[in-house]
Order: sequence, then C-alpha cells, then structure tokens
Amino acid sequence: MSEDTKEKNNSLLTRRKLLAGLAAGAAALALPGKNADAYVVEEYLRQHFKRLTPEELKGILKKTEEELSFKYGKQINVKATPPMDNVLFGYALDLSRCVGCRRCVYGCVNENNLSRNPQIQWIKVLEFEKENQKWQILEESNRYYEPEQVPEKGKFYVPVQCQQCKNPPCVKVCPVQATWQEPDGIVVVDYNWCIGCRFCMAACPYGARNFNWGKPYVPNEEINPNMHYLGNRPQYKGVVGKCTFCIQRSREGRYTACVEACPVGARKFGNLLDPKSEIRYILENLKVFRLKEELDTNPKFFYFFSMGMPVKS
Repeated sequence: MSEDTKEKNNSLLTRRKLLAGLAAGAAALALPGKNADAYVVEEYLRQHFKRLTPEELKGILKKTEEELSFKYGKQINVKATPPMDNVLFGYALDLSRCVGCRRCVYGCVNENNLSRNPQIQWIKVLEFEKENQKWQILEESNRYYEPEQVPEKGKFYVPVQCQQCKNPPCVKVCPVQATWQEPDGIVVVDYNWCIGCRFCMAACPYGARNFNWGKPYVPNEEINPNMHYLGNRPQYKGVVGKCTFCIQRSREGRYTACVEACPVGARKFGNLLDPKSEIRYILENLKVFRLKEELDTNPKFFYFFSMGMPVKS
C-alpha cells in the first residue's frame, strides 16, 4: 500500500471515529423510541459517497426521498446522475453586459435550495468603480450595494462564484476528502462527510464556499423537489456548500439556473470539449481572462468583454 493511500485511509478512519463519537453522544442523550434521533445517528455514520456500492446508493437515495418528502409535504426526487462521457463543463461571463441586477443570485438560491434564514448565497455580485484600476482585486469591491436602479452610473459589476478550478486548492486541504473534482470538472462536496473544519474556505482564493452556521431553512412551498445527492439537496448545520454548476440540471443537458435567470444574456455555459459549443467559440475568438490567474488554480470560469474589446487576430 502506497504512503498516499495509507494517509487517505487514516484520514477517513479519523473522521469516522470523530463522527461516531458525536453520534454516540447524541444517541445517549436521545429519548427512547425517537426515530428522528436514530435518523440523525445514521446520517452521521453514513459511508463516503465514493465508497458506496450501487445497491447502497440506491437505498440511500430512496430513504432520502422518503425523509424529505415527509418533511416538506411534497414528492421529492433525489438522483445521483453520474458525469457524461466526453464532457468538461466551462463557464464564461460577459462583463460588458452584466447590469448587477442579482437575478442570478436569486435564481441560484431557489434552484439549489439554499437557506433563506440564515441567508446563504453561492453567487456574489461585486460592485466596482469604473475608474478603479485594481478592479480584479476582489477585496476592493462592494458586495452590499443598494441603488434605486441598476446599473448605476460610474459602476460596473463582477459576479463571482465557484470557479471550478482544474487545480482546486480547496480539495487539497480537506483533511477527510469530503470534497473532490468529478470527471466533468465539477468540484462537489459530500455533506454527510464534511466535518465543518472550513479549511477549504480558507484555501479558496475566490471566497466561493459558504459555511452553514445555523440550521438552514427553506420554506416548504419554495423547496425545489428535483435534487442531486451531491448538489442541491438541503444541507445541514455545520457543513460547507458551494456552486456545483447546478449538477442536477447540467448533467441532464440543461443550462444552469443562473444562465436562465440572467435578463441580458451575460452568462454562457457549455461543454469545453465540444468544438461547436458557444463557450468554445468565445474562448477561441474573444479575449478572455480568469481571476487570479497567477495562483495557477486554472479556473474553468472565464470572463470577457463582448463590447469595446477586439477579437483575437
């Protein structure tokens, strides 16, 4: 057995021991006959997603559907759709068109069952002064702008979310391998395996991960019943979540919710391996850039200006 394999197995065992202790403590405090407490213990002790057999996964999906359907009073469907062959997802955003309306933010919240209270948002729209020469320094921005109307004169906007890096620093620092990159380029999180250490948040240079400090709340009438196990199923208190390129939609050949919500067509999404895709046309014919390229994270999220910027010669 290689040293890397030993190290990974040790981290998995350490995580299991930690959660087993927590679960045992919860069970000891639970009153007899409380099914909810038994369910919590089972959730804590669930096996890592990548280690589940097809039969185990099928059973977990069925049970998760039953639990969520009962909780929200409607039929919930939970899938674990695998990556498609010959697909590598990429994203491009036209900054010359973005008006800062934040419809992408709200579309994402609704689609991905993000908590309304406490409020969780996977997309952040940052406001910059047009005269600011350091606008690629994200810390120089204003996230909490509230003008009467957008776009506001003298301002421009840069939406930021998970950049789905080819070389993701967040994955490297996770001590229990609760987050990893899938073959289609999407970086996912196993919410049942996450221990909430927030190392991934500290490692992400884009501020794209969010910690659930409180118990997430989504109104029953607003729950999106079409879920993916590694995507938009309701999260737990004490775990980290992030954009997954709407894995429940993209792996079925659909656009992400933020692309559909954008009223000005600033957002482009597609298969980087398809030479006929719109995103490939953008990469091959327009001048694109990526945030913090000097960090060698190699994001699959590109920015460009379609107006006022010349095409490549």
